[in-house]
Amino acid sequence: MEPNTASARMNQYEKGKHTPDYQTMQRIAAELGVPVAYFYCEDELLAQILCAVAKCSKEEQEHLLKSLVKA
Repeated sequence: MEPNTASARMNQYEKGKHTPDYQTMQRIAAELGVPVAYFYCEDELLAQILCAVAKCSKEEQEHLLKSLVKA
């Protein structure tokens, strides 16, 4: 995203006038250090859990998944 248009484009996304495509969402997520799925969570707690799990190693994520599926 060009720096001179980034602010205006982000403003349009925030106001719901336009929706970014998936590649743009990936770039925004990478810049903010969150997974793309974060933007689609309707529940704040779920969004926080998603961010925490995304910071875990793959082994930790697999262990968490196994623990959750057993519950």
